[in-house]
Amino acid sequence: MEVGAVAAMRYVRDGIKAAQLVMQYTQHTMLVGEQASIFAISMGLPGPTNLSSTESLEKWAKWKESNCQPNFRKNVSPADSCGPYHPEHALALGKITCSMANLDGLNESRPFIDRRNHDTIAMAVIDTMGHIAAGTSTNGATFKIPGRVGDGPIAGSSAYADAEVGACGATGDGDIMMRFLPCYQVVESMRRGMQPELAAKDAISRIANKYPDFTGAVFAVNKDGAHAGACHGWTFQYSVRNPGMDDVEVFTVLP
Repeated sequence: MEVGAVAAMRYVRDGIKAAQLVMQYTQHTMLVGEQASIFAISMGLPGPTNLSSTESLEKWAKWKESNCQPNFRKNVSPADSCGPYHPEHALALGKITCSMANLDGLNESRPFIDRRNHDTIAMAVIDTMGHIAAGTSTNGATFKIPGRVGDGPIAGSSAYADAEVGACGATGDGDIMMRFLPCYQVVESMRRGMQPELAAKDAISRIANKYPDFTGAVFAVNKDGAHAGACHGWTFQYSVRNPGMDDVEVFTVLP
């Protein structure tokens, strides 16, 4: 139940180390934005650093040339430009009911998140004393709206661990997955006696039942080292290593 997180942090390369510093040297759980960067640098991490690369700048330029398409905006106009954006007239006047808005969200197609355009890495470790730690590091979704925070820093969403039970890591469409806290669900299911495979499948199916077009995956490992994964919308791979192995073993999970 010790947690450290950072979000929307610029100019510092080592986000996962910054999160660890929050956990070890503050009584807070999460720091965000410019102040998170200032904290990380003050605690000894390198920075400020320009995190843009030639590849990312070229990708951004091509996106701008394509009128900022695709993007994560909805119910705005103009829909096919770089803005400035405004709420669609009917929504701005409140002419849509709450139930209609919720249904629209559930049925929307979400084509932007797949294995080619995001980079979430989640990991769980069990030491020789039985302590369990889990962590996640990510740059977020390509072409995200500035200020967006995904599931990476949200405890219980992209990672969760309890030494009495086990751990979980997740990757995929964080905007959808964080609404379900799938890793918390996985660990709690294992606490109630589910094996890792069933716990992982149950967490993913809960999301898929509401958002059938979402893309995501989880891995689950219990305190004894038994592990499994589950996914939806793609073929997922995760790797495992223990002291008795010469190298990692990669496991492939079909949707």
